[in-house]
Amino acid sequence: MSNPEIRELEAFLALAEELHFGRAGERLYLSQSRISQLLRALESRIGGRLVDRTSRRVRLTPLGEQLHAELRPAFDAIVRTVDEVRDVARGVGGRFRVGFQGTANDPFMRAVVAFRDGHPECAAEIVEIPLSDPFGAVRRGEVDAAVVLMPVRDEELVLGPVFSARPLTLAVSDRHPYARRPRIDAEDLAGSPLIGVHGAAPEYWRLAQAPVVTPAGRAIPPGPSVSSLQEGLALVRADRGTMLLCDPTADYYGSHAVTFVPVTGLPESALALVWHRNHETARTRGFARALADVTEATG
Repeated sequence: MSNPEIRELEAFLALAEELHFGRAGERLYLSQSRISQLLRALESRIGGRLVDRTSRRVRLTPLGEQLHAELRPAFDAIVRTVDEVRDVARGVGGRFRVGFQGTANDPFMRAVVAFRDGHPECAAEIVEIPLSDPFGAVRRGEVDAAVVLMPVRDEELVLGPVFSARPLTLAVSDRHPYARRPRIDAEDLAGSPLIGVHGAAPEYWRLAQAPVVTPAGRAIPPGPSVSSLQEGLALVRADRGTMLLCDPTADYYGSHAVTFVPVTGLPESALALVWHRNHETARTRGFARALADVTEATG
């Protein structure tokens, strides 16, 4: 029996994930009848049904579920290998777009410079991404990778170097009672509204930036929610609430109207490079290596 053709495997994977012949065809720029033809050819080679199709629904058979579970990672590995060899043959050229949240800090910018120096044929561009949507630009393909605030719990994303772990501070108005303290404990967050982040950010990520309870379980009053760091700091200056920020961000956005008070009792803030699992390239891996080298060198 001959081995399956690559187009048959592509058609099966698209159908297994779309569970719709029309959408699978659109994904591969093929007609529904061509998807059906490729599926029948693959089933003939395998010797069993992979898909059950009725007038109302498409679903995988147990054999189809097994094939999809084992084929998808192997297929992705083949695609990545071909892309990597092609990139090596051509050189790491083209354009690499990397996003950042909040501030383009020193390790990030040094990694950009190191990547440009090591890959002069590749145009590296930096793009600011919204505080309220840390992962959207990566998912939509608007950037190739992004430096975002931790945590990251998304199966679609690869977690690259984690760096710049720093203590948290609480941004408060100069008129706020906490502004006169040298530091506060995490339990003190229960005494003042905390500005949160709204938008497309997942709930777990938003709660990490603006928790609703202290470590001891005391409720933290919710303040306004914002979509950008600048908007949040404007509300802090107006004494509408407080905001948790890492101390490098506090240094960068220092203002005569805002005081940044160190907070004890909370995990440190950290940044991470992420990219989409299905869109990894030699450029992505090259930038990840540059960032890892820069952050390891600085400790």
